[in-house]
Amino acid sequence: MKARPLDERTVTALVTAATAAPSLHNAQPWHFHWRSADHTLELSADLSRAMPHTDPDHRALHLGCGAALFNLRVAAAHQGLHTDTLLLPDPADPRLLAAVRIGGTGPPDRDTAALFPAIDRRHTSRHPFADRAIPGDVEKALCDAADREGTQLVLPGAWHSEALLDHVRDAEGRDALEPDGFEDLQRWTGRGPDATDGIPDYALGPRPRLGRAPVRDFAGRRHVPGRPTADFETSPHLALLGTRHDSPADWLRAGQALERVLLLATLNGLATALSSHGLERPDLRELARDPVSGMGHVHMVLRLGYGPPGTASPRRPLTEVLDLD
Repeated sequence: MKARPLDERTVTALVTAATAAPSLHNAQPWHFHWRSADHTLELSADLSRAMPHTDPDHRALHLGCGAALFNLRVAAAHQGLHTDTLLLPDPADPRLLAAVRIGGTGPPDRDTAALFPAIDRRHTSRHPFADRAIPGDVEKALCDAADREGTQLVLPGAWHSEALLDHVRDAEGRDALEPDGFEDLQRWTGRGPDATDGIPDYALGPRPRLGRAPVRDFAGRRHVPGRPTADFETSPHLALLGTRHDSPADWLRAGQALERVLLLATLNGLATALSSHGLERPDLRELARDPVSGMGHVHMVLRLGYGPPGTASPRRPLTEVLDLD
């Protein structure tokens, strides 16, 4: 089957969906290049948006770009387009993360297409969640979603969840002793209402009333006028997303799996949040592993539950993230 031509409107719609993905501090570290001659969208890392203190090996950058790549796949399937994705297609150019040929032979993925309505609805929620159990069939579906992308989602027990929260508090304590670690956070938070990236004050959510919460307070000690306080759940529903190995290709797979899980959770009425704070240091990241799961490397801690869906964060204009041939 010969690929049908794609017009500029279709390509921009695909990239618009892609850029709705989450990324560390909402830095949006991606750039797309449409090659019309061979019907291929290339995804590259924008290293000007890298975080040398928080993410020196660019692992989190790859996760965000992988999430954007998955949204692209969802949007293409929604439009009835088949995609063939090649990760890290040029060993000589590590910034080129993926090449996606669009509209070739083969049917679109209907299960993936069904996730499309969740792209605009998925927002990181920094609000308290209800103390309410998540149905077992929903948890299984989320684990199956991660498995479909070649990764693993583990739902830790109570003792392990408590240990993960301790890791976050440990990371916060170390941050206070190492001021250089705040540079990335200061760069990407506290943006004004007209910002197109980063985490603006209106998306922070409430400050924990008791100083203990399963979310990172991106305001730190900075006072935000009018920001409320709230009590957060004491026993959060956490999940670990990881892979057997720890290469850049694994990070891209994990990013795609992360977004598949988040979109499916959104369709099932769950609010979602992400936490990588306790994974930014190698020793804490090693401790985050579930010793009985066989997971080799943890890439993200997810917080799931029933609560407010969160506030949409700003997005960069397409003119900054897309080149058209």
